[in-house]
Order: sequence, then structure tokens, then C-alpha cells
Amino acid sequence: MAKAAKLPDPDEGDDESPRIAIHVKDLKNAFGDQVIHEGLDLEVYRGEIIGVVGGSGTGKSVLMRSIIGLQTPMEGEVTVFGTSMIGREETEAKAVRRRWGVLFQNGALFSTLTVAENVEVPLREYYPRLSEKLLDEIAAYKIGMSGLPANAGPKFPSELSGGMRKRAGLARALALDPDLLFLDEPTAGLDPIGAAAFDDLIKELQDTLGLTVFLITHDLDTLYAICDRVAVLADRKVIAVGTIPEILALDHPWIQEYFNGPRGRAATAAIERAEAKAGNGIDQGEGERGA
Repeated sequence: MAKAAKLPDPDEGDDESPRIAIHVKDLKNAFGDQVIHEGLDLEVYRGEIIGVVGGSGTGKSVLMRSIIGLQTPMEGEVTVFGTSMIGREETEAKAVRRRWGVLFQNGALFSTLTVAENVEVPLREYYPRLSEKLLDEIAAYKIGMSGLPANAGPKFPSELSGGMRKRAGLARALALDPDLLFLDEPTAGLDPIGAAAFDDLIKELQDTLGLTVFLITHDLDTLYAICDRVAVLADRKVIAVGTIPEILALDHPWIQEYFNGPRGRAATAAIERAEAKAGNGIDQGEGERGA
């Protein structure tokens, strides 16, 4: 996949730490008397795919919404690319927001717009002087990047399958050539083959474009296949961040139940079979060359 040319950057924050893409400190979120997060801390490194997991009601999506500005936390700090996002002037916040793209659950496409028109929405907001011809060309390129056929552009979301709608949402998330990609349950509702193909696409895009990916998921196969680190939400905060082997070494009951339950064991076995098959293929190839 060829690397896309970057759109002009109207403004970028002064990055206080080149390694940190997202820094969340002492975050508190509550809805009435129900406290969702309290004292939550998290750092996301540039260029990594971090998987965010947790039980139902732990506030995975609320955390993402707090980072992207759709949820105002009661307390705490959120910094993206060195720029504090809480209480920021709209013009300053907008300069940072154009550096990320978001794929919400189920794609969250505008039902009255075609796929191409959905992709053009952020382009029209941030680059209002682009010509219609250039808008159409960029939309077509992003649609192709997402793995959709060219004829998907003039279709409406209702004419697409669930997997195609997710890819259309991904195309829109990529519209502004983002540095940071937020994905909320991207493989939910997909069959195993479709989910694996979507994982492969995300990994390819991350490798090609140098993306940082914040990925909310419950899919253990996704965690094993493409995530560099995993952040576990429980007890109103992030209780652990690390590689899967590091997470597995912890004795927290939810972690053990999640990763070592039937689905966790199945995912581990599948990865081991894939690695063994790949190893056998390498050994066989070396044997043939040596014959």
C-alpha cells in the first residue's frame, strides 16, 4: 500500500514528550451518583496499537469520549500530542482534533449521505476551499484504502453489509490523514473471517502510515493478533497496562477470568497453531533450498 500524501497541517501542538501520544491523569467521570472512573491514569505511546478492554460498565467508550472531547470529565487532565484538551479554546482544540480520526461502533454514518459524501464530511469542515473534483478524488482514495470496492462510493449506508459499513466508517476516519486513530469495537458483529480481515487491514494501515491506534475491543483474537499493549479497565481505573504476557502474569480475578476463560484459551491455542504453521512453512522452505 502506497503512503498517502499528507494534507496541509493548519497547526500542531507543542509536543511535551515525543513518545507520548495520549496522556490521561487522575480522570474522574460520573453520571449522577454513579462513578465510572476515578483516579484513572493512562499513557499511549506513539506508533503503537493499544487495546482497551474491561467488563461491561467499566467505561471504555466513556474514556474514549473523554479523550476526544465528547464527554467532559469531572476531574483530571487529558493531553493529546502535548496539548491539554480540557477547557481548550475551540480553535486550539480543533487544530488537534484534525490529527485524529474516529470509527464509532457500527460506523455511525450519516444515513442520508452516500459513502463518498460521508468521507467528505470532515474534509469539507477542515478544508472548505477544496474543489468538488479534489474532494471526490480524496474520497475515492480513502474508500480504496479501507478495502471497499470503487462502486461503494455512490451507495448509501443502508445498501451496505455490516462489515462494509465499518469499512466506510474507517474511510471517513482516515479522511484527514490522521496521526491517531480511535476504534470503538471495530470487529463487533463480524464473522471470524471478516474480523480477521479487518484486523489485518488495521495493522497494515498502522505499519504503512505510522498510525497510533486506540482500540476498544472485547475480541481476544484482535488483542493477540495486532495489539502491542493492552490496557485493562476495572475498579474505576486502568488497573494494568502491558503486553499480553505481562497482563497474564497478574492475579486480578477479572484478568484471569477474561484471558484464561474458554475464549481466552481458544484464542491462545489459535495463535499457537498459527505460529507453529508459520514455523513449519519456514522450515520446509529452508529444507527445499538445501536439497
